[in-house]
Amino acid sequence: MKQLVIDPAHTDLGFKIRHLMVSNVKGTLTDYSGGMKYTMDDMSDAEIRFEADVKSISTGNPDRDTHLNGEDFFNTERFPKIYFESTFINLNDNVLKGEMTIKDTTKEIVLNIEYNGKSVDPWSNTKHGFEINGTINRSDFDLTWNAVLETGGVLLSNEVKLNLDLQMLEMINEVEPKTENQEV
Repeated sequence: MKQLVIDPAHTDLGFKIRHLMVSNVKGTLTDYSGGMKYTMDDMSDAEIRFEADVKSISTGNPDRDTHLNGEDFFNTERFPKIYFESTFINLNDNVLKGEMTIKDTTKEIVLNIEYNGKSVDPWSNTKHGFEINGTINRSDFDLTWNAVLETGGVLLSNEVKLNLDLQMLEMINEVEPKTENQEV
């Protein structure tokens, strides 16, 4: 069985949401962990697990980040983590399905996954690259706060676009390989 773990130094977990119905607000999660286990070369039997600390959300605006962590949105005092566990993966068709849990609400989501291949870094570690994109409906996860605009419409769309760029380290005998952030 092969095991991969997320390399946080080379991974970006991004999202964006339509604001005022005319532009997008973008953000990232910066504290997360996860990985993949598989035995088949096409990764069709892969088990992917992921969790993120919601308090690590960053939109470039501290006041907005505080609001997102509060009761109107994620309520991180009660629900500090987001979880994902895969149920199906097909790299030939670029399909990843899984169960996402936000605020104790679990829903199946379908994402687009692209495997960018693998390479060996200067420290002889094998790394794999993935791009994962998709859309979730935030109201499915009880993220319903909004405001009606004077001109009609709402402040925030329900649609949240996910854009994940993952680099994953291949584990050797369940021991994390050396990286440029560690002594060789």
